[in-house]
Amino acid sequence: MTKAIAFPRYGGADVLRTIDIELPAPGPGQVRVAVRAVGVNPIDRKQRSGELHALFPAVFPAVPGYEVSGVVEAVGAEVTGFAPGDEVFGGLMGGGYAEHALLDADMLAHKPATLSWEEAAAIPVAAETSERVLDILGVRPGETLLVHGAAGGVGTVLLQFARARGITVIGTASEANHAYLRELGAIPVTYGQGLAERVRAAAPDGVDRALDAVGKGDVLPLSIELTGSAERVLTIADFANAAQYGVRFDGSTDKAEAYHRRAFAAALALHAAGDLRLPLHRVLPLAEAAEAQRISEQGHLQGKIVLTV
Repeated sequence: MTKAIAFPRYGGADVLRTIDIELPAPGPGQVRVAVRAVGVNPIDRKQRSGELHALFPAVFPAVPGYEVSGVVEAVGAEVTGFAPGDEVFGGLMGGGYAEHALLDADMLAHKPATLSWEEAAAIPVAAETSERVLDILGVRPGETLLVHGAAGGVGTVLLQFARARGITVIGTASEANHAYLRELGAIPVTYGQGLAERVRAAAPDGVDRALDAVGKGDVLPLSIELTGSAERVLTIADFANAAQYGVRFDGSTDKAEAYHRRAFAAALALHAAGDLRLPLHRVLPLAEAAEAQRISEQGHLQGKIVLTV
């Protein structure tokens, strides 16, 4: 048996509790990892609350967690490139809030010794999402991308991926996070009333694409106004209002393995060059997963929340 944090029903953060689960055995193409750290993402609390039931119905008791770092303990048949004792990080479709987790080998990467467990656990979701978003939006070098909620875990990596590709990013954030965004190569603007005018002032030649990574307020119609078309806007955070405005919502896992491989390669290349920053907003023990989700829900993050095992 092994320990995990799970929710037996939809509800607030207080439904999370420690449970015992069977030690998972890796099947063909799978790897069992002794988890050292797990990233906390908005999807964790949205699934726990039932907000995403239509997209990702939970099977109770449900163990959240979509990204981990740790040590390979066992490998299944047909797995090549990984062996017990390897230090790794990767993405999975739930089950990360645990002492042990199963991952598909195709969604796993070797962790450099120069990356901490916590930093490595902050890569998979943000990197995969960034790679996917840039691809779906079709942002090209020389274009300008508006990112709502640019200082969070996804935004932090997205800004760095975009900068490496010659894309200009305007990021919305609170005043307290403006210096942080400038360090990442973005042009910060304060969200709230008058945002459209501030964006136009920051991008006199216009905005080519927009990403909503926060899911609050009237950012979708505003983004359509600024880019000129709903087709140039994507949300990863506002499933409820996307259809109303004709904006694409993408929280899917289609081509997840391909995106993970490309995203990990891009992140590791930036890290090797000394150009990847992975700031951690908070690091808490796994037992404090409920508090971590409460902090996540408050917003105004600067980087990633990570749980350690």
